[in-house]
Amino acid sequence: MKNKAQVVVIGGGVVGAGTLYHLAKKGWTDVVLLERKDLTSGSTWHAAGLLPLFNMSYSVGKLHQYSVDFYHDLEKETGMNVGFSVVSNIRLANCQDRMDEYKYYSGVGSTVGVDVKFLTPDEVKEVWPLCNTEGLLGAIQHPDDGYIQPADLTQALCKGARNRGAEIYENTIVTDLEQQKDHTWVVKTDQGDIACEHIVSCTGSFARKTGEMVGLDVPVIPVEHQFLVTEPHPDILERKKKGLPEMAVLRESDAAYYLREEAGGMILGIYEKGAPACYVDGPSDDSKYELFNGELDRLMPHIDACINRVPAFGEVGIKEIYNGAIAYTPDGNPIVGPAPGLKNFWLNEGHSFGITAAGGAGWQLAEWIVDGEPTVDMMGVDPRRFGPYATRGYLKEKNEEAYSNVFTTHYPDEERSAARPLKTAPCYDRMKDLGAVFGSVYGWERPNWFMPSLDYSLTAEDLNQADPSKVILNKNHSKALDDGRIVEKNSFRRSNYFEHVGNECKHVNENVGLLDMSAFAKCIVKGPGAEEWLEYIFANKMPQTIGRISLVHMLSLNGGVRSEFTVYKTGPQSYYLVSAGAFETHDHDYLFKLAPKDGTVSIQRVTTQTGVLVLAGPRSRDVLQKLTDTDLSNENFKWLTGRKINVGYASAEALRVNFVGELGWELHHPIEMQNYIFDQVMEAGAEFDIKPFGIRAMDSMRLEKSYRLIPREMSIEYSAYESGLDRFVRLDKENDFIGKKALKDWQDRGASNGFVTMEVQGVVDADARGSEAIYKNGEVVGRATSGGFGWRCGKSLALGLVKKDLTSIGTELEIEILGEKYKSVVIEESPFDPANESLRS
Repeated sequence: MKNKAQVVVIGGGVVGAGTLYHLAKKGWTDVVLLERKDLTSGSTWHAAGLLPLFNMSYSVGKLHQYSVDFYHDLEKETGMNVGFSVVSNIRLANCQDRMDEYKYYSGVGSTVGVDVKFLTPDEVKEVWPLCNTEGLLGAIQHPDDGYIQPADLTQALCKGARNRGAEIYENTIVTDLEQQKDHTWVVKTDQGDIACEHIVSCTGSFARKTGEMVGLDVPVIPVEHQFLVTEPHPDILERKKKGLPEMAVLRESDAAYYLREEAGGMILGIYEKGAPACYVDGPSDDSKYELFNGELDRLMPHIDACINRVPAFGEVGIKEIYNGAIAYTPDGNPIVGPAPGLKNFWLNEGHSFGITAAGGAGWQLAEWIVDGEPTVDMMGVDPRRFGPYATRGYLKEKNEEAYSNVFTTHYPDEERSAARPLKTAPCYDRMKDLGAVFGSVYGWERPNWFMPSLDYSLTAEDLNQADPSKVILNKNHSKALDDGRIVEKNSFRRSNYFEHVGNECKHVNENVGLLDMSAFAKCIVKGPGAEEWLEYIFANKMPQTIGRISLVHMLSLNGGVRSEFTVYKTGPQSYYLVSAGAFETHDHDYLFKLAPKDGTVSIQRVTTQTGVLVLAGPRSRDVLQKLTDTDLSNENFKWLTGRKINVGYASAEALRVNFVGELGWELHHPIEMQNYIFDQVMEAGAEFDIKPFGIRAMDSMRLEKSYRLIPREMSIEYSAYESGLDRFVRLDKENDFIGKKALKDWQDRGASNGFVTMEVQGVVDADARGSEAIYKNGEVVGRATSGGFGWRCGKSLALGLVKKDLTSIGTELEIEILGEKYKSVVIEESPFDPANESLRS
C-alpha cells in the first residue's frame, strides 16, 4: 500500500466510489480509496437501486439530475454494464394537495432541465395495466429514469477511477485520523499509514464513528428500511414472454410505497411510520453484508394499500424481506461539503438515496476540493446547515421523522414537530401566550404568525382532508397545540393564516409591531488587524465611524455570493457581525477558517448570549422613547446607525435597521434581560396598540422591499452583480478582497442573468413560492427565487433571476404557478416605499 496521496477517500460503497472517480476525472490521479471489508459490503449491497429524480431541494435535484445522465456515459466509458433499466417512474396522486405538489415540482423541474409528464388515470392504466386507477386524480412520470444495479454501478465507478490512476485498497481498516500542524493528514490503518492533503469521509452507517476520530459529531444516524421481494406473477411473466416493455417504477406517495418488477415478480419498498433508528453507536467492527430481522407487522397497512392499488401484488407469495440500514439526516438530505472546524476534511454522508446521489455528489465534491468552489449551489446539502444542537438524542428523533415523511406531501409551509421545542429565547412563553404559532430554524423556535384569538382553531371542514379510507398519509396540517387545537393548515395555496399574516403586515405599517429575531447568528470581531481582515473577506467597505452600520457580502472565489452580514462598528478595531440564523455554523466556519493565525484578529461567538427584539412601525420611536433617555430623533439617531442605549433599567445596542422596510430598531441585548425588555416594550407600546408579528409577515414585507436572501436571490451560481448588489460591491477598494478578480472577469465577459422584481397578475388563490419557472414566448428564461403577497402594496410579487436582456422595467414575462401560467411584469425594485422614506423618517 502506498504511503502518500493527495486525497484519501474512506468508504467503498457507491458514494465513495463516485467521489474517487470524479476526483480522478478532475485530474487528481494520486487518490486512494480505503474500504474496511469488500466494496459495496455496507448499505450499497442491499439498496433497491432506484433513481428518483423527484426532489424539492434545488441542491439535491441538481445532484440527482447529473447522476442519471452520467450513469449512461459511465457505461459507455468503461464498457461495463451498470444495469441501468430506463423504465421511467410514475407517481400517483390521490388528492388535490398531492397534485399541487406535483405541479409545483414540475415547475422546479423545468428550471433544472428535468422532464416531467402529467398522466391521466387512463394513461396510467395504459402504461401500468396491473394498476387499479379508481380514485386517482392522475400522476406524473419521469420518462428518463428507472433503476440501476448498485453493485455493478460501484464496480464501474471503481474501474473508471482505476483507469485514471486511482488506487483502491479493500480489507483495510482505518484506525485513526491525525491532522498535522500544516493541516495535512495522516490516515492510520491496520495495513500502514498514508499521509495526504485531504480526507473524504464516505462511510455510510459508520459516519459517526469516523467523525469521532476527528472530534466531529456527524449529524447522521441510519434508520431501518424494509422492502419485500415476491414470487413471479403470471401476468408479468406473460408480458415478458410477449416482449412487452417492463412497467415503470410505481410510487403511490399517499400510501408511502414504491413498486417495481423484479425477475418476473415485484419489489415493494415501504417508508412506514415507526421505523426505528439503528446503529446509533455505529455498526460493529466486523459488520459486513448485514441485515436486520424483517418486521412485517409494521408494513401491513401499506401492503393492504398496495393490494388495493395493484391487486396482483396480493396474488403472489413473499420470497424475501430485506431490512437494512439507510443513513439519514434530520431533514432527509445528505451532507456534502467541508466539515465545520476542520481544514481539508470533507463529508459525503447521510445519503438516504445514495444510488441516485452518488454521481452528482462525487462530481460537486471533486469540483469543491480541486477548484476551491462547487459549481452548483450546495447550501441545501452543506454539512454546516446543522449546528451543535444536532446531537445524538435529537438525531434519533429527527431522523426517524425524516424517514417517515419521505412520501408525505412536502408543503412549503410545513413545520415538522419532532424534537421540539429545543432552543427557545427567554420570551418564548410570552410569545406563546400571545398566540404565537412557531416554526423552527437551526433548532430555534420562532413565531411564524399569531393566532387572532386564543380560542382560535380549525374545523374538519377547514382542513378538507382527503378520504382517509383511501389514503394513509393524509395529514395536511401542523401538529395540534397542547390542548388539542389544530390552528394551521398546510398548503401550496393561500392557506388559513394568509389573512392573519396580512393583518400583521398592515398593523406594522400603520402602528407598531414587535418581532423576536434572537436566532440571528452573532459574533464580535476585534483586534489590531480586524479592519484590514474584514476589508479582505467582504466586498463592501467597512463602516469608518463608530456607530455606523454596513451591509456586506462574502463572495465565493468565482464572484458569487456566499454569505451576507450586517457589520456594526462598536469601537476602534471592534465590530459586531450579524448574519442569518439558519446559517450560523456555515458563516462562522468561514470566518474562523479565514481568520489570520498571527493573533491580530479575535472572533467571539455571542449568538446565545445576545437576544434580538425588532421594534418596527411608524410609532416605534414613540414606544422606545418612553423607555430611554437617549434622543431618538431622526437628527440625532439616523438610519443605518447604532448606539448603546438604556431600555428602562436594562441596556441594549439599538441598531436603526430592519428587514421589513419601516421605521424601527433592532434591540440587541443581554439574553438574561430579554423578558424585562419585552415586558417594558409591550407596556410602553400599549397606548400605541403594539402587537407582535412573525417571520411570515417579515418575509412578505421584505419582498415588497426587494430584499435578497441567501441562498435564494444570492448564490454562488450568480455573480454579485447578477444578484443586483452593485451598491454593495466596491471594486475601488485599495485592498484586494475575496472574489474581486473573478468578479471583474465576470463583469468583463458580461452577465448572463439579472435580478428582477415582478408583479404577478391574475392570481386568485396561489402566489409564487420560489423555484417556479419563468417563461418568455414559451421558453424558460429564468427562475423565481422568492414569492408571496405584498400586503402594503396590494400585489402578488415574485423575485427572480432571468436572462439579462429581459430585466427592463415593463418587460412582460410569464410565471408558472401550480401548473398555470400567469402574466408577470418586471417592476421597479422596492414596490413599497422605493425612496426609503419610512426607514429614514
